Amino acid sequence: MGVHEGGPYVVTELLEGETLRERLAGGALPPRKAIEYALQIAHGLAVAHEKGIVHRDLKPENLFVTKHGRVKILDFGLAKLTHVTATFRSPTPPAEDGGLKAATTSEETEVAGTQPGTVLGTVGYMSPEQVRGKSTDHRSDVFSFGAILYEMLSGRRAFQRDTAAESMTDILKEEPPDLPSSAQVPLALDRIVRHCLERNPEERFRSAYDLAFALENISGVSSPGTAPQIVERKRWLQAARLRWALALAAAALLIGVFAAGMWLGSSRARPTSWSGVLLVEAIACSPDARTIYYSASKSVFV
Repeated sequence: MGVHEGGPYVVTELLEGETLRERLAGGALPPRKAIEYALQIAHGLAVAHEKGIVHRDLKPENLFVTKHGRVKILDFGLAKLTHVTATFRSPTPPAEDGGLKAATTSEETEVAGTQPGTVLGTVGYMSPEQVRGKSTDHRSDVFSFGAILYEMLSGRRAFQRDTAAESMTDILKEEPPDLPSSAQVPLALDRIVRHCLERNPEERFRSAYDLAFALENISGVSSPGTAPQIVERKRWLQAARLRWALALAAAALLIGVFAAGMWLGSSRARPTSWSGVLLVEAIACSPDARTIYYSASKSVFV
């Protein structure tokens, strides 16, 4: 924002692509793609929450997927500011403070018309506390995130009935249907969805950072019913193989050094001297590990 030749202006980012709602018109997303989008949304929410901004209207219409696959969170029209000091550049000529002014908002500072008891949000994506008109915080966005992730994986809304009142009742009393088996959703991912959709805010992810961390931990899981423990076991096996390879390499090196020492020792016992390079062609160890067999040749320096 600024002023040019007496006229104010606003510069915004040009986005090319489609909303997540348009993207979901073709049905559910593959789990890998859903996790990719969900991670970006979670990281975006984490940044907003860190600055004291609660979106309160998270839904597929307000998520934009660019043609390069980047997800943008849009429309903060119902956003709530909580305990944050925001610094912005004034469009007026610089003052003594360099044109920077601080606006401090408190937990009660909200947009006009959002007094306690007012129901805000979009039916089907509101958290239970929003439906009840109670005070909301960042955990309300986590609930909405869970509804969106459910929809990305299933191709249908988590809470959708014939009327808005029935949908709101579902949010307060019912659990979303199980994700279809045809979606091939990993068990760990299904648990994340359910954890986001807990009715009690205290039982959801404590922050969007924790949510993003959980998604990152399963980003390598591709088959249904795969638990994080299996991924950890694969990592342990890979580390074990690496340790064995390093141990074998070290053993081969020690055997080579020992063989070279034996050869040079026997050479010193001879009456004639020799200088050159010892070429170990083959080496093996007896079953009882008490004898080393090797074949070698000498290459004389020229």
